[in-house]
Amino acid sequence: MAVKFVRAVGPRRSIYDFTEQKGERFSMHTDYRALLAIAQTYFDAAYEMDADKFASIFHHSSSVTKVGDDGNVSVTPIETWLAGVRNVKAPKQLGLERRDEILSIDVVRELALLKLKFQIPPRYLTDVLLCLRVDGTWKIVQKVFTTETR
Repeated sequence: MAVKFVRAVGPRRSIYDFTEQKGERFSMHTDYRALLAIAQTYFDAAYEMDADKFASIFHHSSSVTKVGDDGNVSVTPIETWLAGVRNVKAPKQLGLERRDEILSIDVVRELALLKLKFQIPPRYLTDVLLCLRVDGTWKIVQKVFTTETR
C-alpha cells in the first residue's frame, strides 16, 4: 500500500540538508527515511491490528493518550493498549478500504513529531506520534490521538 505524503518538513528545510548540531553532523535524509519506515510500519500494524508490529516501533515505556468519552484525559500504558489491539478485528480481515496519510514530519536533533491520518471505518483517526532517537534508533514514546466516527 502506498502512503500519501502530504507534507514532509517545514518550508525552510529540506530532507537533504546536513545540519551541524552540538558539533555532531547528521543527515536529515537518514532520519527522514527512518521516520517514514516507522510511519509505514504503524499504518501496516493498524490495518492488520498486529500488536507485535506496533510493539516493534514503540518504546517499552511509552503510553497512549486521548480524551475519553467522559471528556477526561485518558493515559494508557503501551502494554495495556497493545493487549486491547490483540482483541480488535483487523480492518484487513474485514475487507475495509485502506487510506493512509502522513500529514507532517518535524525533526529537531533526537526529537521527531509525526502527524498521521488513517481510517478504520467508520472511525477516522488523526494520530500525533512523538519519537525519540535512542541509541541510534527511532522509537515512538508517546501517541496522542483523536477519532471521528462517520
